[in-house]
Amino acid sequence: MSFPKYPAYKDSGVEWIGEIPKKWSISSIKRNSYLKARVGWKGLTSDEFEENSYAYLVTGSDFRGSEIQWQNCYQVDKSRYDDDPFIHLKNGDLLITKDGTIGKLSIVKELDKPACLNSGIFILRPLNSYSNNFMKWVLESKVFKVFVDFHSHGSTINHLYQNVFENFSFPLPPLPEQQAIASFLDRECGKIDALIAEQERLIALLAEKRQAVISHAVTKGLNPDAPMKDSGIPWIGMVPEEWEVHPLKNVASVQTGIAKGKEANEQKSVQVPYLRVANVQDGYLDLSEVSSINIDREQVERYLLRQGDVLMNEGGDFDKLGRGAIWHGEISSCIHQNHVFAVRPKSIISEWLAAVIGSDYAKFYFMTRSKQSTNLASISSTNLMMLPTIVPSIEEQKVLVSFLENKKSQFENLTNSANSIITLLKERRAALISAAVTGKIDVRAHSKVLAA
Repeated sequence: MSFPKYPAYKDSGVEWIGEIPKKWSISSIKRNSYLKARVGWKGLTSDEFEENSYAYLVTGSDFRGSEIQWQNCYQVDKSRYDDDPFIHLKNGDLLITKDGTIGKLSIVKELDKPACLNSGIFILRPLNSYSNNFMKWVLESKVFKVFVDFHSHGSTINHLYQNVFENFSFPLPPLPEQQAIASFLDRECGKIDALIAEQERLIALLAEKRQAVISHAVTKGLNPDAPMKDSGIPWIGMVPEEWEVHPLKNVASVQTGIAKGKEANEQKSVQVPYLRVANVQDGYLDLSEVSSINIDREQVERYLLRQGDVLMNEGGDFDKLGRGAIWHGEISSCIHQNHVFAVRPKSIISEWLAAVIGSDYAKFYFMTRSKQSTNLASISSTNLMMLPTIVPSIEEQKVLVSFLENKKSQFENLTNSANSIITLLKERRAALISAAVTGKIDVRAHSKVLAA
């Protein structure tokens, strides 16, 4: 869809805004807004957060899209709410995060009880001349992102200071045009967001399908007419009659890595590459940044990685525990840290071992035998060595691996295509917002709210 331009333009006087329609003006937050954030608040601590009390206490983590999930908010009592009347919320207020991830936005709606702000959020309320529906799109635009990039400060996290935000300049159309632009962007970006969501659902379905294909192949094989037998493992069930099931220690060894504290002194040591947890990803190795470690010369051979080792992390997210990658000798004389296992095949091929370790049944085994903390888990080398490992003949392992590699390639192509579509849609969305709020295109005729 192409859009017309306005009849005439003028220089906005702001480099990253450029020209604006002749009848528009440039304003700033300071001139036209009520802007507040919580400062101090008399020693409020998390011990005072309640599940149910007088007032909601909104944080950036309560934002879900452009809405606040009131049911997830912590709450505070009336005395804490009354401490600062300047940050009491009203329906229609625009909230924007100012710490860490700057620029998350939400408009207050359906407020059913008093509410106030925790740290990290600005409340923005128009005093005159603009609507928050329009301002929301301005703050989603490249105009604001460029401003933030230029002015944000902080050594470990970004922070947008109030005296900086107050000076943010933005294009200001007449109010009817603001309403028309906001209505247009609500509709068109809603369509784009729906298309993005479809592609994200497709990617999730492809990941589920890929995992199902792997799990079926490593437990049932490819011949639907093959005679079956009970594996003896309840969560595996039936397996092809000619396949065997062994504890992992019978078909592979588990090499633990070196602890960081075992570095040697300079006289006895040699510096070698050192793989960490961050290097071992789901199905591949990220070798863009490889650390090094000083180790006793006599210890190098003990920890040295060998071509064909299947690397897996000791711990991590539940859904990724146990999944790793094959070492193909990409770096010479490389060792690994103690939080990375090197599973070394003896009577099984590496690719088949990697498929088994990455299967759903192995994931179930790891999860039921792991140490768990919040959403993380870890598996011991002892439990890893007892993993029930399904072992077809070497010839059949090769056939199955070839099948899985082909399927993996198909799934990756489809996933990459979906990700490319998402990238294009996001670029289109960003360009549309910036063009509309700066008047580079005239969308009034395409809006349900027509400007006067």
